[in-house]
Amino acid sequence: MSIKRIEPAGRLSKAVVHNGTVYLAGLTADNDSLDISGQTQQILDKIDHYLAETGSDKTKLLSAVIYLTEISLKEGVDKLWVPWIGDGHQSARACVGGAQLATPKLQVEIMVTAAI
Repeated sequence: MSIKRIEPAGRLSKAVVHNGTVYLAGLTADNDSLDISGQTQQILDKIDHYLAETGSDKTKLLSAVIYLTEISLKEGVDKLWVPWIGDGHQSARACVGGAQLATPKLQVEIMVTAAI
């Protein structure tokens, strides 16, 4: 059994690959002063980066969990998520509101699983 860990540090790895599946850690924006659109875009760019690094891409998403500090932010995320994922590539997805994220200014965290 082979397990590949991408950017392991401290308590987590940014991604873990096992048996043809890549599991991304919950990703947040680097710039927490951005609005929901800016934070979401930074996260989607990170997802693209880590999926590419592991030999996958967003068309192979299996599941996604989106954590929001306020459920009212969902519309702002979806404005970017829907065109980013594209028609025919929708994953299973959950969206959780009322999440307490790592720092007070973060508004969204996204965790995905994808096939390779």
